[in-house]
Amino acid sequence: MFRRREPVPFAFIAEADKYRSNVTPPPKERASAGQIAGRTLVGLTVVAGLVGALLFGMPALSPDTSPAQTQHSEASDR
Repeated sequence: MFRRREPVPFAFIAEADKYRSNVTPPPKERASAGQIAGRTLVGLTVVAGLVGALLFGMPALSPDTSPAQTQHSEASDR
């Protein structure tokens, strides 16, 4: 089923650095001011949304020990 790979001589592995390319990759393009501002605004929007969801969700997550008002329907009065 599976074929065994032939062993690689250690001399070839030791000389592998000799076969690496000496061509340097092109430098990365720097982000423009508009791109940096856009990324910052998106990040701030995401953080503000998470903080807002946490602030609005905290009352629902807190345990209510004594309810201040109990709901009473008019249908139960009749």
